[in-house]
Amino acid sequence: MRTPIIIATLIAGTLDIISAFVFAGMAGMTPFGVLQFVASGPFGDLPRPGIGWALIGLLVHFAIMAVIATTYMLAAERRRALIQKPIRFGVAYGFGIWLVMYWIVRPLRWPALWLPAAYTDRSVGQIAWSVGNQLFSHCILVGIPIALVAARHYERRLRAR
Repeated sequence: MRTPIIIATLIAGTLDIISAFVFAGMAGMTPFGVLQFVASGPFGDLPRPGIGWALIGLLVHFAIMAVIATTYMLAAERRRALIQKPIRFGVAYGFGIWLVMYWIVRPLRWPALWLPAAYTDRSVGQIAWSVGNQLFSHCILVGIPIALVAARHYERRLRAR
């Protein structure tokens, strides 16, 4: 099962980080800034200039994605519906990832970034754009690819039996 986890991690992780670069770039943040922000999750908010911390951020990103992919693969091994309807469950999984990241992980690490607090000075349109970007990334670029890789892997295993 290691190979499909690696494939799902690389596909979803790459799509997600590119999405983060694009959407953060639209807000004026550089890819290095995005990666340094990711690195600050487990390593703190100290100023971290340079490519080293950006590379650590990239490793942290893919480590998180590996956990996300592994979780789905393990669940798909036990719940056949996850491989029979990968689009539906991929979107649902992506939504669940979004809920965990934006309503649990980020508020615990960065209380000022808790979703409602982060948007108090924004218009409804800005909030909708931001949340839409987040959901697009998590549901379409993370959840669906992971679910499709799982479906392909487990369908092959079922046929081989």
